[in-house]
Amino acid sequence: MTIGVYSFEIHLPESRSLKDRRQVVRRIKDRIRSRHNAAVVEDGEQADLWQRAGLFVVSIASRREVLEEMFEAVLREAESQVPGHVTETGREFIDLYDAGPDDWRAEEP
Repeated sequence: MTIGVYSFEIHLPESRSLKDRRQVVRRIKDRIRSRHNAAVVEDGEQADLWQRAGLFVVSIASRREVLEEMFEAVLREAESQVPGHVTETGREFIDLYDAGPDDWRAEEP
């Protein structure tokens, strides 16, 4: 199993208020959730900026390659929906190896 975290920023030069920005961000988040079955959260540090937003996409898959393909599709989706610029800011992967219930038990002192 692999957990993937994908982050990107959007720049909205035409946004004139937080309401304009929120509409775009909500539309992108809803679309990613419905089409890619992934969790999407907004970066709280940029929540008060009118023309910039950061998003994180998190998913889990059996192989890293599946997540990489999904992240590419998410980027294409965002680029097609954002009335501005999209910049990828990072990808991180955590590989989990399931060795069975023995690995899940806490070690006894």
